[in-house]
Amino acid sequence: MENHVLGIHHVTAITDDPQRNVDFYAGILGLRFVKKTVNFDAPDTYHFYYGDDIGRPGTILTFFSWPGYPKGRPGTGEVSAIAFSIPESALTYWQDRLSRNGVTVNGPIPRFDDQVLLFSDPDGLPLELVAHRGADQGSVWTEGPVPAEYATRGFHSVTLSVAYTEATTKVLTDVLGFHPVAQLGNRFRYTVGDSGMATLVDVLALPNGRRGMGAVGSVHHVAWRTATDEYQAAWRQKIGEAGLNVTPILDRNYFHSIYFREPSGVLFEIATDQPGFPVDEDPSELGTHLKLPEWLEPRRAELEHALPAITLPTSEQGK
Repeated sequence: MENHVLGIHHVTAITDDPQRNVDFYAGILGLRFVKKTVNFDAPDTYHFYYGDDIGRPGTILTFFSWPGYPKGRPGTGEVSAIAFSIPESALTYWQDRLSRNGVTVNGPIPRFDDQVLLFSDPDGLPLELVAHRGADQGSVWTEGPVPAEYATRGFHSVTLSVAYTEATTKVLTDVLGFHPVAQLGNRFRYTVGDSGMATLVDVLALPNGRRGMGAVGSVHHVAWRTATDEYQAAWRQKIGEAGLNVTPILDRNYFHSIYFREPSGVLFEIATDQPGFPVDEDPSELGTHLKLPEWLEPRRAELEHALPAITLPTSEQGK
């Protein structure tokens, strides 16, 4: 089997207002809206997927829509920041673009060898743009509102805020195959493989921190990549042998998934690279139709009536 996960597959967070979410992520951040579907566990609510041109693993940010739910409480036991890669030359562009669209931006601040912009989405979800030398290698959505030379290049990293640092890092290193690469105060950086796109995780050690409460504006889980179903079955066995409670393998239509919590409480998933988002929609039409799993098709008329209409922003560049 693989001796390490392949990096970040996707991150799933929670939003209150689906239209506002689309306006921000597709309209301001310029991500491609690659899939409009429903939460399989609550099919009267949306599940949105954003990414690069075809939603490659390592670029996928997804949202459950929980209208009317309270805001989450930041704390330990959660992913406390999601960071996207941008080219070094794009830093000023993003400062201007975010500010022009009413987003409060902090930074840039130095972190390790990079420059980081910090801001939040309309629900309060903490986001970062990391300008670094290797960002040009990432894939780009060229037909969105952000010119290709400035566009995000998938994930840079996620930050885990944890109370039990030693136990969490033991899972990262001994189970998932990460290795340490840097430390800055109470921030410990780990990577897998060749430290390419979407392979970094920062562990923020907060031994006296208050436990977070997941809700609107919080990350629900982070998913790590594996290449095949066979490898995933082996990962499931390894995770169980490490004494962690792991779910059965679940079919999410666009990937297959297992879930478990690490000792500080962060929900982890391992997701397969295949079959991918073009499995039920032509690549040129990704995100333009409500896609349902086969077992929900008999309820299509009911669900389409219950779900609010969504308008995608225009892709005119330079705004």
